[in-house]
Amino acid sequence: MEEFIDIVDQQGNPTGVSATKSEIHAKGHFHNTAHVWFYDSDGNILLQQRAASKSICPLLWDVSVAGHIDAGETPEQAAVREVKEEIGVDISEDQLIKIGVFECFQSYPNGIIDNEFHHTFIVETNLWIDDFIPQKEEVEALKYVSMYEFAGIMDNIGKNNHLIASNLSYYEQVMLAILEETT
Repeated sequence: MEEFIDIVDQQGNPTGVSATKSEIHAKGHFHNTAHVWFYDSDGNILLQQRAASKSICPLLWDVSVAGHIDAGETPEQAAVREVKEEIGVDISEDQLIKIGVFECFQSYPNGIIDNEFHHTFIVETNLWIDDFIPQKEEVEALKYVSMYEFAGIMDNIGKNNHLIASNLSYYEQVMLAILEETT
């Protein structure tokens, strides 16, 4: 059964209307997603490689966990649910530090129109890579990178098959938020 997602207006305000995920992407309706960036006490950031089967940006490295906010769900509820689904870890809403809502409006060659508001959280963790249980349909691989490595990846964005090039300013803001928490 396909998930239903609440439609929001161009400013991110609820419209009171929901639609299927396929309709949302076919018609370009504005909608919300939850993004969770994990980092450890040394400032290392957990990156997720998107599964090869993903219809958008397969095999690129990106946010630790991301997913659509289902109809009637809060961003925090969605973040907790997506973390459990994608990497097999239980977290609580209390662990989430919200760093902002970021606009990401893009169209892709496969016809998907993705007009998203990323409700973005950071979470400190002491888990090792082997503690995570990646969801095969979503996650190809996981890795920690240092702040130095993350900055280098951003310096070569679009040339190194890592991060999504159009999201550079978003990644920079995430890195600054994690730096503020770890220093």
